[in-house]
Amino acid sequence: MKKIIPIGPYHPLQEEPEFFKLFVDGETVVDIEIEIGYNHRGIEQLSTTKHYDQVPFLVERICGICSTSHPFAYVNAVEDLLGIELPPRVKYIRSIIGELERLHSHFLWLGLAGHFIGYNTVWMWSWKYRENICDILEVISGNRQHYGMFKIGGVRKDIPKELIPQIEKMCDNLLPVIDMFKGAIMDDPVIHARLKGVGVLTKEDAIKYCVVGPTARASGVDIDVRRDDPYAAYSEVEFNVPVLSNGDVFDKAVVRILEMYESIKIIRQCLDKLKKEPEGNIEVKVDFIPKGEGIGRHEAPRGEVFHYVRSDGSNRPVRHKIRAPSYMNIASNKVAAVGQTISDAAITLAAVDPCYCCTERTVVIDKNSGEQILTWDGLIKLSQNKTCKLKEAYGK
Repeated sequence: MKKIIPIGPYHPLQEEPEFFKLFVDGETVVDIEIEIGYNHRGIEQLSTTKHYDQVPFLVERICGICSTSHPFAYVNAVEDLLGIELPPRVKYIRSIIGELERLHSHFLWLGLAGHFIGYNTVWMWSWKYRENICDILEVISGNRQHYGMFKIGGVRKDIPKELIPQIEKMCDNLLPVIDMFKGAIMDDPVIHARLKGVGVLTKEDAIKYCVVGPTARASGVDIDVRRDDPYAAYSEVEFNVPVLSNGDVFDKAVVRILEMYESIKIIRQCLDKLKKEPEGNIEVKVDFIPKGEGIGRHEAPRGEVFHYVRSDGSNRPVRHKIRAPSYMNIASNKVAAVGQTISDAAITLAAVDPCYCCTERTVVIDKNSGEQILTWDGLIKLSQNKTCKLKEAYGK
């Protein structure tokens, strides 16, 4: 007889509210329902009430962990609309910030993964070394999170030459730490027994569910926006894209550890290039945003984040559409968690490194009757109708 085990919307496993309804037969998960949207804050609508220079501060707050990922994609979108070329120094600084964020995000996930399986030594050591990365980000930007570094056409703060040795030292100190974690995971038979073969997402299912980032690369899908559609300084640096094939929780952990090495490699190359560029050239002056539309992509720590911006020539976007990686990755649990035991399903849900704030969506309900007024198809139709009206209004 099937029974229901709820995980969420509030649960020790989850840092944010989301609801997973596990249908179980004994200890085995036979089906799962995923309910998102507990964190709807109306970011896309709020964006249309802010002028273009305010929006980066707004979208930074979509996610507290990958807080520069959304500004990165947003400025890429507006700059795509503008068709401008950035100074080299801007490209290097943006890439450095993006990779520092990838490092601290992967360390954070590694610590949580250790905590979830009862390996609290990994949790404490991982978060200890993550502090060093946050300290560097604070020195660069003034903030450990929500760095406020990105603006349309440039960055708000330079990285002076006297700060470069400090960043290089952090990279030097992190390498043996990553070696230690890599050894701990690759050589520990208990971790192998606990994670290998758990929560398998095959390559076929990964493609079917359109997963992105480490979730995709752990299943053999060789994609990375930094390499496949270069932006910032990624076309000027050498790095590898780690890809594994088993698609289980173990490979998801290993992929993230291998990516840390590549992030340090990218940071070092950008620092070397930064030394050769004159200080202070950190922006292209943008006086106004003309009519048009642009798209921006960024390889966030969890995978591709996508922003679409449409301008009517005013000082505010008329449409701003956001798609975060977790919105794609979380749905893959429909196949990865089914067939697992309850305890394995729990770590499978966490293995995609979900950010539930990024998945905000909404449903329209009558407050008196509690009935749903608009179905999913109805909301899609409303969105399509609005797009058609915008095209008619602005001649596209």
